[in-house]
Amino acid sequence: MLFKISKTGKHRGSFHRWIQFAFLIWAVVSTLWLANSMRTQGVDPALMQSASLVTVVDEGTTLAFFPGKQGGRVGLIFFCGSGVSAVAYAPLLRPIADAGYPVVVVKLPYRFAPLDAHKEEAIDRALKVIADHPGISRWVVSGHSLGGALAARMAKAHHGLIAGLVLVGTTHPKQDDLSFLQLPVTKIYAMNDGVAPVDKVLSNQDLLPKKTKWVEIVGGNHSQFGHYGHQLFDGDATISREAQQGVVRTELLDVLVGLRTGT
Repeated sequence: MLFKISKTGKHRGSFHRWIQFAFLIWAVVSTLWLANSMRTQGVDPALMQSASLVTVVDEGTTLAFFPGKQGGRVGLIFFCGSGVSAVAYAPLLRPIADAGYPVVVVKLPYRFAPLDAHKEEAIDRALKVIADHPGISRWVVSGHSLGGALAARMAKAHHGLIAGLVLVGTTHPKQDDLSFLQLPVTKIYAMNDGVAPVDKVLSNQDLLPKKTKWVEIVGGNHSQFGHYGHQLFDGDATISREAQQGVVRTELLDVLVGLRTGT
């Protein structure tokens, strides 16, 4: 009897080890797949090089594109999405600097800003950008996905420091009531976005000002707001990445130009 109990216990222990091993393999494969899906893809290296019209400054906390001739002291701060490199937004944002507007991309702590303290740190990085560039008197704050959540949080806590807000591919604000904002607000979302689906985006309309400009990108998805792989749970895009980002860029420039010209 003792031998049979020992043998059963041995089999049970072996089974548990196989379960643990399988879980470990699944965790490693999932992590590698996720890392690969968030990897920057298709960015022309020339976009990261300074040229006659734009100076590129890539630092530990920010990636900046500074034009030689600035557009009326108006600039853009853009928060990265969770896990997405700042470089993945270069194709979207570098042309805005080419048009004469300073652009500073805020990198997230540890790429994902996993803790609330990290999210506050990201906002502090944006506040430092404003403090370090007193020559730029009006800042538009924007961000993609989690970056949009951070932009919304910054708008609520520091609305006196910003002149415009553009939320891209995000369901936020979720809890923060921003309906009081007296500044241009644009909400951009994609029809096939599986990470920030349309129904959840629209469910928070009351938390934004009544004059918010709502822009739906027909055929767009979540991943194509940047230059990286297909994100987990995302839908399939039926338009090109360039076309989708072209819509976002146009809307960002519309706010920047409006602030410069007073329209």
